[in-house]
Amino acid sequence: MRILSKVLAIIFTILVSQVAAQESRLDLKRIFTDYEFSSDYFGPSRWVDDGEGYTTVEKSADVAGGQDIIRYETATQKREVLVSAASLIPAGKEKPLQISNYSWSDDKTKLLIFTNTARVWRYNTKGDYWVLDVASRKLHQLGGADAKPSTLMFAKFSPQGDRVAYVREHNVFVEDLTTKRITQLTFDGSTDLINGTFDWAYEEEFDARDGFLWSPDGKAIAFWQLDASGIKDFLMINNTDSVYSYTIPVQYPKVGEDNSACRVGVVRVSGGDIQWMNVPGDPKNNFIPRMIWVKDSQHVLLQHLNRKQNTNQLMKCNAATGHVETIFTEKDEAWLDTVDDWQWLDDKGSKLLWVSERRGWRQVYTLSSDGKDLKLITPSPFDVISIEEVDTRGGWLYYIASPENATQRYLYRSKLSGKGKPERLSPAHQPGTHSYYIAPGAKYALHHYSTAEVPNTTSLISLPDHKTMKVMVSNDKLKQKIAALDKNPMEFFQVDIGEGVMLDAYMIKPAGFDPSKKYPVLFYVYGEPWNQTVLDQWGGSTYLWHQYLAQNGYIVMSVDNRGTPAPKGRNWRKAVYGQIGILASADQSNAVKGIIKKYSFVDKERIGIWGWSGGGSMTLNAMFRYPEIYHTGMSVAPVANQLLYDNIYQERYMGLSSENAEGYKNGSPITFAKNLKGNLLLIHGTGDDNVHYQNSELLINELVKHNKMFTFMAYPNRSHGIYEGENTSRHLREYLTWYLKNNLPAGPR
Repeated sequence: MRILSKVLAIIFTILVSQVAAQESRLDLKRIFTDYEFSSDYFGPSRWVDDGEGYTTVEKSADVAGGQDIIRYETATQKREVLVSAASLIPAGKEKPLQISNYSWSDDKTKLLIFTNTARVWRYNTKGDYWVLDVASRKLHQLGGADAKPSTLMFAKFSPQGDRVAYVREHNVFVEDLTTKRITQLTFDGSTDLINGTFDWAYEEEFDARDGFLWSPDGKAIAFWQLDASGIKDFLMINNTDSVYSYTIPVQYPKVGEDNSACRVGVVRVSGGDIQWMNVPGDPKNNFIPRMIWVKDSQHVLLQHLNRKQNTNQLMKCNAATGHVETIFTEKDEAWLDTVDDWQWLDDKGSKLLWVSERRGWRQVYTLSSDGKDLKLITPSPFDVISIEEVDTRGGWLYYIASPENATQRYLYRSKLSGKGKPERLSPAHQPGTHSYYIAPGAKYALHHYSTAEVPNTTSLISLPDHKTMKVMVSNDKLKQKIAALDKNPMEFFQVDIGEGVMLDAYMIKPAGFDPSKKYPVLFYVYGEPWNQTVLDQWGGSTYLWHQYLAQNGYIVMSVDNRGTPAPKGRNWRKAVYGQIGILASADQSNAVKGIIKKYSFVDKERIGIWGWSGGGSMTLNAMFRYPEIYHTGMSVAPVANQLLYDNIYQERYMGLSSENAEGYKNGSPITFAKNLKGNLLLIHGTGDDNVHYQNSELLINELVKHNKMFTFMAYPNRSHGIYEGENTSRHLREYLTWYLKNNLPAGPR
């Protein structure tokens, strides 16, 4: 018996050690097939009763597969089932509606539910909408009997809660919730004439999707109309879903081509004639990316950008007559971003928040309704990254900033008067990235916190003391899995590239790292004005894949060059104007040189680089422009020729092609394809509506022309994210890994 016990103990010990070893090692199946490292999230949630309560969606205990909407009292956490899953079962059906999203009428007597959703380009913005009367429990589907499934968009209650407006098949409708009468407000909608929503380019580059607004008095609706009939179709080809191939047209304005003609109209909710705003200028060569109503319900304010996007005119429009007056103008020698964080500061609409870089930093101002009085309220010399909440009663502005470290994000507040010093509210003992959903009045907030090494925690906190009241989502199981991995930490550092320029960077060293040895380095890059890669926040599957590579003998690094949207001031961000692909690739190559000089364990003969989209373009520029530095590159969905990308994005950062032809040429990787010396993997989805497959085809022609050897992988009908279809995400990472191992040998030397 004693011998048997000892044998069993040995077997148990071996099994435990094997399990521990398995848990410490990453593989791509765990990450991309089993989704073993997926995070949990809280919500969707909504503040109610001025922050004294909040609602959220929870799994029903009574109805299989159902969801309840629960109200919690913020201070006491008293729980109440406000809407049960049983009350969301439509007449004649057995299963409740699945809640993709929801909203409350202002008086909280009605609930609007978004369900049965369908994707439009990037997001699921089409679907079915239902209204529940909370008191009577009556459930009503919007759209009428002739509405096809999943065709309604952006439904929203009137301020009075008695009507809902929505877009259906490119037209705007209003539905009376008492009489159920539907009033059609526009009648000319089509794929070419778009009412109440936007075309591909506005959605992609201005983040504009919801295209109409209720007036504060609920009597009128202001909406965008885009005439896309002048935009040329780009034809994508589907070869796999039918015996005979067919084309998929995408209205896509490339560099130098016309845009949709955009205008704004106002119409009474009872129907009738539309009053168009008499905005000056050619509507095909100007943009109206943002709009809000003035509090008097008699005027709307528009942000009007010129074609070069370096002049933003704030136009006040008379809703009844269409008369337009420019009350304020913002200019920049490079480009201007739209002002998203603008809102009225009082019920009279006497002043609103405005954001500007006119003093070299992204700072917040108040602007009088006549545009004559601009007052700075965040005078400190650092960037305000985003506005989180305005407490007009208390006189505070709450915002995200990070004056000391551009890789992190923290909550600050400043007085709306502009007096006093800014106060940091995020705790000093929590370095990393913080984001917030702050309740009206700023007494409470939902706080999301993560670091590069630690997944997100969501907590209910009080403000301004930032005291945790309740942990909503801890992700403890995921954190335990991450902690069990055999990995090295992500180390943040800076690299000096000369002329006083310091770039933020990180590295992940291999398991069992020996500083006396030399290791291959894979650089992860993006490098364009749309994104940073060097951030102290949870990176999900990309971070885990990089850790997997580190476990297999690679150092993984990333560097943010000038021109990325880091909170380092206007000059940092706009240094790349007119030279996308040129300055950034120079910064990246100089960073590699500096890193090789700084760290003796970097093997300069084994330098690799990879990136996606803008990062794919950067990878190509690195391989073609600096072939003496980079030995292996993996480029996913790149822009090979800047003239082939959409004009809103490319012209914003490069200027007009007619004025900067050399910049476009020298910034395009295809120009330097003849210089390729190293190993190149090119990957693209043939159904990419964003960066067209055409880019890779033309690049292939150029590489063939110069007799350059490379490897190419096409994913049929996959979009820019290359995730559609069974096993696609895993296959892509397996392919990248396979190529890397075969062309940039791993391990120490």
